[in-house]
Amino acid sequence: MISKGDDFPIHQLPTPVAEVGTERNFYDRYFFNGYNEDASIFFGAAFCVYPNLNIKDASFVLVYEGIQHNFRYSDLLHQERMETTVGSFKIEIVQPLKELNINLNDPEKEIDVDIVFTGRFEPMEEPRMTLKNGPRVTMDSTRMTQHGNWDGHIKFKDKFFNLSDGNFLGTRDRSWGIRPVGAADTQMMPSDKLPQFYWLWAPANFNDFSSHLYFVDNEEGRATHSHCVKQGKEGSIKLDSLTKMIEYKNNSRRISKAEFSAFKTDGTKLSWSLIPKYHIYMCGLGYMHPEWGHGQFRGENQSQYDTYDLKEDPHDPPFLHIQAICDFNIQEGDSTQQGIGVLEQLIFGPHSPSGFTSLLDV
Repeated sequence: MISKGDDFPIHQLPTPVAEVGTERNFYDRYFFNGYNEDASIFFGAAFCVYPNLNIKDASFVLVYEGIQHNFRYSDLLHQERMETTVGSFKIEIVQPLKELNINLNDPEKEIDVDIVFTGRFEPMEEPRMTLKNGPRVTMDSTRMTQHGNWDGHIKFKDKFFNLSDGNFLGTRDRSWGIRPVGAADTQMMPSDKLPQFYWLWAPANFNDFSSHLYFVDNEEGRATHSHCVKQGKEGSIKLDSLTKMIEYKNNSRRISKAEFSAFKTDGTKLSWSLIPKYHIYMCGLGYMHPEWGHGQFRGENQSQYDTYDLKEDPHDPPFLHIQAICDFNIQEGDSTQQGIGVLEQLIFGPHSPSGFTSLLDV
């Protein structure tokens, strides 16, 4: 099928752009978060296409005064992968790898968003992540992460947030490949052990630089995937020997404190200390949501608005997946600086160093 994308020099196979192979779970996603200096305001956005499901969806969350407001949109893709509008939500790539605009104008839900993300530093390509259940590939994706500044405005009901004072920072990522999306598999691969996933993802912004690190651990606590980068005037520096020490809230899998360390090639040690301020639920952006999960068919041009009270903390799906807004403290040699960022967490199944032995024990 020929589509608008075929008029751009972006082909990767000797087929039209609309064709992405035989894998039904192929996806191509944008994700964004943003926050002010004291994290009193937080927002997030996502947009994704699923070519072999012929679906596209998007979402936006706004957090203030302890309430998470969720706006979700879904529509048929019609195989037009260059069309980045879903209902009232639109992403515009103003300058690739540098500047993107998010627009959401939905009078019915009393939300008006016109914000621009501008990269502070170049995007980072994270190592390709491949996970399997036996011989079956469950995840095979590439992610590009970038720190940046926000400009523009968000208006919701009688609240107006001006992002143009230079105090709003955040992170975006682009990921694509294969992961569980859409309707559940009708015949899952039988397994002789409990499902398990341990995911920490911690991008942060400081005055003159940024940092990014993540972990994927197996049940023994060994990192199967990890990555650590610092960016600043010296460019992008990949750090080695990344380690972590994690403390949890009582009777919980929520992290109360995280400490990380890594080394430059010259032997200089960098240490991070993270203290969460509060967390938001990623199901507001579709992650693990039972009805509005990524790639689920909702019909043509559908939307939904709901709220979560952040004083309540369910520990069951779909609320397992969170981003905790954190104060970051980084030490490099004799220098210590403060920053702000998130510690994304999705932890289920056994994890020996944490003392977790079953699916959701604490």
